[in-house]
Amino acid sequence: MKRASLLAMVLISGGLAACQTITAAEQRSADEVRCRSYGFRPGTDAFAKCLLDVDLARSAARLYRFEQAGGPGWGYYPYGGRPLFW
Repeated sequence: MKRASLLAMVLISGGLAACQTITAAEQRSADEVRCRSYGFRPGTDAFAKCLLDVDLARSAARLYRFEQAGGPGWGYYPYGGRPLFW
């Protein structure tokens, strides 16, 4: 019984660890590393544009995933296309 509860706790904690999200500061740091790897120097207009482009690409990917999931209702719309409130 003790092993079963220990195994359950390990599996639950492992599952919860997989659900971690990235903070805004961590995301910004990762974006800066990415732009520096492209050869842009911090403090320049090109670096700022790179950060903007990376953020816009992430937003577009998020929107694409949202739309592929079916939008806000995630269900069938009887009249096709978009729901009535859009």
